[in-house]
Order: sequence, then C-alpha cells, then structure tokens
Amino acid sequence: MGKKDQLKGLLSNTNALLGAMRNSTASVSGEYANVGRFSSFGTFMRKYNYLATKAAPLLTDATALDLFKLDQIKGSGDYTWVRQKEHFDNTYSNVVLLKSLLEGEIGYAEDETQNLRDFLQANLRKAIFAIPEREVEIQNAVETLIVGRGMEKGTDYDRETGRVKTSGKESIPDFIFFPNLELCLEVKLSKSVERLKAIVDEINADIRAYSTQYQRQLYIVYDVGTIRDETEFKSGLEDAAGVSVIVVKH
Repeated sequence: MGKKDQLKGLLSNTNALLGAMRNSTASVSGEYANVGRFSSFGTFMRKYNYLATKAAPLLTDATALDLFKLDQIKGSGDYTWVRQKEHFDNTYSNVVLLKSLLEGEIGYAEDETQNLRDFLQANLRKAIFAIPEREVEIQNAVETLIVGRGMEKGTDYDRETGRVKTSGKESIPDFIFFPNLELCLEVKLSKSVERLKAIVDEINADIRAYSTQYQRQLYIVYDVGTIRDETEFKSGLEDAAGVSVIVVKH
C-alpha cells in the first residue's frame, strides 16, 4: 500500500474516532448525565495514541503530535466528572490536530475540490429539466445534488454567507464549503452573448474579491447556446491560482 493510501486510511479512522467521541457524549442524558458523559476518555486516549503512532512516520512534520502517557492515567472511577471532561477535551483536541495534519499531508482540500468539481460537471445537467430562467434555479439544483451527496448545511457547506468586503463593495458567494476546504462556489447563467460578456467581467471581479478570503474558487457557467469554444472561454479566467471554471451546457 502506498503512502497516500495509508494516510487516507488513517484519516478515515481518525474521522471515525471523532464521530465516536461526539456520539459518546450525545448519547448520555438524564439528571446525572455529566457523571458518565466523559467516562470513556481512556479508551479514546488509547485509540488516539495508536493512530498518532502509525501516522507520525508518514508525516513531513509530526512534531506537533503528542502521545498520552497511558501508564500515568487512572481509571475513570478515580476522577471527578470535571477531571474526566478535561481528559476527554484534551484527547478530542489532539484527534482534531491529527486530522488536520493528515489532511494537509494528503492534499485533502485539493482532492475534495476536484471531486466536487467533477461531480457537479457530471450531474448538474441531469438535475435541470427545463431551460432555467434564473440563476437561483441552478443554485437550487446544485444544493439538491450536494445534499444528495451527503453534505449537510451548516456543517459541510452554507449558502449565501461568507460576506467579503473589498474597496467598499460587498460580495457574497452562492456557496461556501468547509471545514478546511476554503472553497467558494458561484453560479452564472448565460442565455445571450451580451450576458456572457457580463459574466466574464463578473467572474473577474469575483476572483479579485474572493481571493482575499478563499484559497479555492469554483465557477459554474450554465450555458444555453452562447459558448462556442469552452477552452478559450475558460483560459483567461483560470489563470488565477486556485480558480476553476466549469461550463455545463443545456
């Protein structure tokens, strides 16, 4: 198994560990919930240590990773719930750090951005049944697709948030994606040559504005018979770092 595959496997296990930690606290309720809410900290410490030990030789810089001295950690019954929570929170913070280091090593953001781009390029046309009259119709189709892909609003993406101010002007991307992607997405509808010319100007202006806050930008141009040469249309726009443009023809 190659290094990148090993890293991806560790990232998957790290995400699973984070999910298990969140579920363990959410599943406890009742009058004395805090007594047992964080009692599994020892199990999570051991699992973190295992993953961190496996990951360290594969990371370019693993100096930020710490291992817990498990021989110095007592059983949960020897601690108050407040102390249990301290151990739990410390473990959670270390797991989040491990996740971030793995994602950086893999190039996770670039991979996920490319996957999202390819997914929308392949599926957006199928989700639009009639010639759209407004850009919001395309935005709605994009949201339907990404929700169907398993993304959750407020957790994985948001819509018409992430306001950016430049030179006294406010810009709001149609979609932003997180965590860690630092990606915004804009939808444009081209139904005439005149509108297409305006779209080029709009995208250029958006690129300048959004580059102050987002490392990656994705523009979807839904074309109703106005773009003859896609390569020529995209060439100048994609010169900026981190900018991708896809054309979807009706």
